[in-house]
Amino acid sequence: MKKQHLKLTKTDERYLTELLSKGQAQARVIRRATALLQLNQGVTLQFVADTLKATHWTVSTWRNKYLKNGLDFLTDQPRTGRPIEFDGEQRAQLTALACSETPSGKAKWSLRLLADKAVELEFCETISYSQVRSILKKTNSSHI
Repeated sequence: MKKQHLKLTKTDERYLTELLSKGQAQARVIRRATALLQLNQGVTLQFVADTLKATHWTVSTWRNKYLKNGLDFLTDQPRTGRPIEFDGEQRAQLTALACSETPSGKAKWSLRLLADKAVELEFCETISYSQVRSILKKTNSSHI
């Protein structure tokens, strides 16, 4: 007798089968769906792991997440982390400032001068010269 690692509902099984037949999902979603269907057929965790080139631990985690959250686990949840401090508009403003005319008495923009001017023009509340450098480094600007 095969060990039953997972028993999908008919609705979930049908959804996963249709998802795989379309082939329009992200690779990680397809791998997780395939793992669930194989586990539903009574295949061992290690066999599924070997088939999908994953670890035994990963497959068991997928199974446990399905049991806890249902099919919601197929897609990744938003990840925690430090929020973006400078959005695209602020970066564009800073880049435009770096490409603009320099203040009178200055031969070219310095990073510290750009940082001070960006705060003065209220592009942002605060910005360090090293943040200015990293933002401008991502552009092809050679004005500094």
